[in-house]
Amino acid sequence: MSESTGAGAGTGTGQRDAEAVSKFVESFAAQLVEAGMQRMPARIFAALLSADEGALTSAELGEQLQVSPAAVSGAVRYLAQQHMVSREREPGSRRERYRVHSNQWYEALTNREAVLKRWETALRDGVTSLGAATPAGRRMAETLAFFEFVDGEIAAMMERWRVHRDKTFGQA
Repeated sequence: MSESTGAGAGTGTGQRDAEAVSKFVESFAAQLVEAGMQRMPARIFAALLSADEGALTSAELGEQLQVSPAAVSGAVRYLAQQHMVSREREPGSRRERYRVHSNQWYEALTNREAVLKRWETALRDGVTSLGAATPAGRRMAETLAFFEFVDGEIAAMMERWRVHRDKTFGQA
C-alpha cells in the first residue's frame, strides 16, 4: 500500500506517514483488545476506521497489517456479525471491500439492545423459576432490574446522540 492511500494522520499535504498510521492502528487496537475485543478484529477495525474511504480490500488489509488472508477473513466475519463492518463488491470486480460506517458505534450499541432483551427474558424466567422471595431469586430480580434500566438508558441516549450528530455533522 502506498503512503498516499494508507490511513492515518494527515501531514497537511494529502500524504500519509505510514509509520504514524501503523502506530495509531496498533495503539487503538490495543485499547479495543483491553476492552475485550479479539486482537485481529481489533486491528482490522482500527485499520478500516483510519482509512480515508473507510474501506479496504482483503489484500490491502493483509499488506498493511502484515497478516494472512485467512486472518483477515476470520476477523472480518466476526466484525460483520457484530455489525461493525459490511462487505461490498468493488464495481467491475469480484473482489470484496470491507467498509466501516460512520455510524458503526450506533449499530454496535443497537445490536447490543437485542442481546439485553434476550437476557431480560431469561432473567425473568429465572426469577420465576427460583422464586422471587429466595436469595437467588432476589439477586436475579436485581440483575433483571439493572438490565431493564440499562436498556431504557441506551434507548434514550441513542436518541440524544441522533439529535447531537445531526446538529454537529448535518443529517446523515
